[in-house]
Amino acid sequence: MTANHADGWDARHWSRRLIHWISAVASHAATAILACLLVIAWTIVGAVSGFPRWWQTTLYSVTGSVTFVMVFVIQHAQERQTFASQRKLDELIRSSSQADDSLIAVEESDDRHLQALASLNYTDRALATERDSDL
Repeated sequence: MTANHADGWDARHWSRRLIHWISAVASHAATAILACLLVIAWTIVGAVSGFPRWWQTTLYSVTGSVTFVMVFVIQHAQERQTFASQRKLDELIRSSSQADDSLIAVEESDDRHLQALASLNYTDRALATERDSDL
């Protein structure tokens, strides 16, 4: 699996590149098909061997380990995507003369401030809805 990466990719720590690669491989359609085939094969092996104790132990150990690792891979990938999206949104706010610059990095505000902004937005939405219904 070859991917074009942005400048500085090679400068990223090897562990971050590895996690990114695992995430890319895991999200590929062929990986889902392979996982389904492995489950079917494992079920057949279990049925042929009478579902012995070692079969169950191996199944539980492998699925538990893969799940444990994938939780961190998914969390890492999601955090990077969220962080990148926030920077893009901040740039859009910064570049728009009509935007409220105080919203840049608002995700770092305390809960009271976020709730006040939500209430303000709710009021703005209600007013816009009233104007639209009058048309």
